[in-house]
Amino acid sequence: MRVAVVGVGNNTSALVQGIALHRHSGSLVGVRRPMIDGIGVDDIDFVAAFATSEEKIGRDLTEAIFLPPNNFPRLDCDLPRADVPVTKGLVDATEVDRVAAALAGAEVLLYSAPSGRPETATAYAEAAHRAGVAFINTTSDPVARDPRWMDRFEAAGLPLLGDDLASQFGTSVLHKALLRLLEERGLTLVSSYQVNLGGTEDFRNLVENPDTKKRSKLNALAADDKVQVAPLGYLSQLKSQKVAHLNLEAQGWGEMAVSLDVKLQVHDPSGAAGVNIDLIRIAASALRRGQGGHAAEATSLLKSPPGTAI
Repeated sequence: MRVAVVGVGNNTSALVQGIALHRHSGSLVGVRRPMIDGIGVDDIDFVAAFATSEEKIGRDLTEAIFLPPNNFPRLDCDLPRADVPVTKGLVDATEVDRVAAALAGAEVLLYSAPSGRPETATAYAEAAHRAGVAFINTTSDPVARDPRWMDRFEAAGLPLLGDDLASQFGTSVLHKALLRLLEERGLTLVSSYQVNLGGTEDFRNLVENPDTKKRSKLNALAADDKVQVAPLGYLSQLKSQKVAHLNLEAQGWGEMAVSLDVKLQVHDPSGAAGVNIDLIRIAASALRRGQGGHAAEATSLLKSPPGTAI
């Protein structure tokens, strides 16, 4: 299946390298679903890539993913040239037709640019719609949870998946599971918080544009005012790693206190790629069936699926 990607950053690097690793080694380590409707993790070819970095434009995709400020590690695998030169991305909405034309032959457009740029996200959604391509929004900017966009994609028979991927094993997934565990065991939540620190450009960007990401994290937790999400922190020395701290304060039988502190350390781009590999295949399968709009099997992979707050 043929995929175009917007954003040639760490998440794309982890995805491109990971596909090559699984293709040549046959390893299924870290793979949640080896097959989705007959599509394997190694059945994906990249046919177009868009970026705004002048250093990356014109480079082959397999070269551009290693250029600064990308800092995801090189995986131990052969990575042949993709013969996909990185194309200049959208500068403004007047270039939608140019991008739509460049999507000829693609089935899925994976929008993996930084969050906090809602006009850019919707411009690429428009390009995908005009090109007859499925659209996946991995950012926290609202596209799929905007009924106007969902209605348009449904009417056109085009899948629209989003918004904001829930990392394969990230802070939101872990935090939600712990909150659910307290409830299942009959404990009463007093308060909880999470703090996230990272060293990728996405973290740097989200420090400056935090609003949609914070809303999306709260959507993922289905949280009330007892749960707080601290602003994201950027530390360059962490590189592609994310360090998260979780705290839960609760009361059990007899109103006795229970306190839990957790530290999570992961490579953030790897967690994104581990989910994107499924979202891409779900979108492609839905497109081939002529199923437009949201695909229910993608809901658990998203922080802010349709119906959650914008």
